[in-house]
Order: sequence, then C-alpha cells, then structure tokens
Amino acid sequence: MANGIKALFRMAPKDDGEGGFTPSPVALKLATKSKTDYDHAEYPDALQGGTAKVLMVCTEERYMTMANGVKFSTGNHPVEMMVPLLHLEKAGFQIEVCTPTGAPVKIERWAVPEKDDAVTDALQRYQPQFEQPQSLKALVASGLEDHADYVAVFIPGGHGAMLGLPDSEDLQTLIRWVNANDKHMLTICHGPAALLAENRGGDPGDFAYHGYKMAVFPDSLDKLTPKFGYLPGPMPWYFGDRLREQGVEIINKKANGSCCEDRKLITGDSPDAANEFGKLAARALLAEVNGAG
Repeated sequence: MANGIKALFRMAPKDDGEGGFTPSPVALKLATKSKTDYDHAEYPDALQGGTAKVLMVCTEERYMTMANGVKFSTGNHPVEMMVPLLHLEKAGFQIEVCTPTGAPVKIERWAVPEKDDAVTDALQRYQPQFEQPQSLKALVASGLEDHADYVAVFIPGGHGAMLGLPDSEDLQTLIRWVNANDKHMLTICHGPAALLAENRGGDPGDFAYHGYKMAVFPDSLDKLTPKFGYLPGPMPWYFGDRLREQGVEIINKKANGSCCEDRKLITGDSPDAANEFGKLAARALLAEVNGAG
C-alpha cells in the first residue's frame, strides 16, 4: 500500500533499467534545478599559462547499496563538480581528473542542469578526461614528490564520494601529501566523507582534520530524503557521524549553501554552495600562488 501511494504521488524512485534506482520525479523537482547560480565571476589576478594545477579526485563507482539492499544510482554531482571547476578555470588553474584506478568517472546525470550552458558545455569539454581519467593508484605509485605543480586537491560531492574513497589507501597517501606539503584541500557536500581515508579507522586524535570546522551535507537530510524518494532506502552509513567521531566540528545543520574555510581546508554543504565554494577556493588559491610568486 505504501509503495502504491508513493507511486501515485510520483514519490517512488525510478528504476534505471540497470539494477539501480534514481530519484523520484518529486525528489528531482525538489532537489535539482535546470540552471545553477554560477555567476561567471572574473579574477583580475588570474594566473597565465596554466602551470598551476588542481587534481580533481572523482568516484568510479555507480551504485550505493542502501541498508534495505536496494541500489542507488549515484556518482559525482555535476553541479558540485563543474561550478567550482569553472571558477578554478577562470582563475587560471588547470584541472586534472583522476579516479582510484583510472576507470571512467561516474556522474549523476539525472542532476545535470540542462538549461545551464556553462555547466553543460564544461561537461562536454571534460568528457574525454571523464572517460579516461588518470589513475590515482598509478599517480601515488610513481611518487608524488614530482608534482609540486598541484596546488590543491578537489573532491566533489555526490553520494558516490562515499564509495571506495573513504577506504582508499592511495587517497590516504594523497591527503597526507597535501597536508605535509601545505597544499589546499577543497571538498563539497558528500565529498568530505572521502577525507576519512586519511585516518582509515585510526585513533580520532590522529586524524589530520581533528579539530577542524567543516560545512557538509547534513546526515539529518540523508535520513529524510527516502521519504520522498530521493534515496531508495536508508543510507548504509552516515559520514557526518563518522567525521564527528574523528573530532570534526560541523558548522551547519541545514543544506543552506554554507561554506567554511579552516586553514587550508575549504568545504561547502550542497549544490547550493557550489558557486560561493568555487569563488572561495579560486580566491584562496590565487592568494597563495600569487603571494608565493
């Protein structure tokens, strides 16, 4: 009966035809937009020549198995990927894409803002990199000491950031390299879940981001969204709880576009934060690189 009522009111998740489910029509109407608030900000002090790089670490996994055994068709959220990327590009940074093994990037295509030319054009431009990204495993194996031109690592959101990345030994190595070399870490929405790789179940006091403040997607919303079919069941785990256990202070209770800069960690809470998060990241990296120059 409950499933029938959900179907009647278009709140039932949609079968993707490949063994998983995408958000319901109601959920898509509530949680996605056809156009973002990307504001095309200009950066008068933008870098020239593209010698400074940002490594974007994406997921290569499509399906999250929920607590009820049903699979959610996910990946990285296109707005949380591309709006910050557009700002970083405008500021003169070159973006390089990687996944854990070099398998293609998975993107939540159902969240693409189809009427936003800037985002859709960028998705098309980066499609070759998404299809053939670098391998994080190979990058780490070759040694990171020769990559001084990476000024930051960017981990976009989408529930796919919770798949594989939080348990990745290679990502642990990369995060530790970022911190040891005083680089910036940029991550948004569910992306901060991947930061858990740095400690991989170790003592909370040893977590590199113990005592940091972050803006993240609230666990409370992940617990609510199955009710209107955004998720096809309860989450298998909640990353906000895990971050708090590691000594992180989460500054937001809602997904209201909050951003946070704490030392060289920049975070944002949702797609609604993507524009301001991107500008905050671009300006912070420019201040760092231009100041060093």
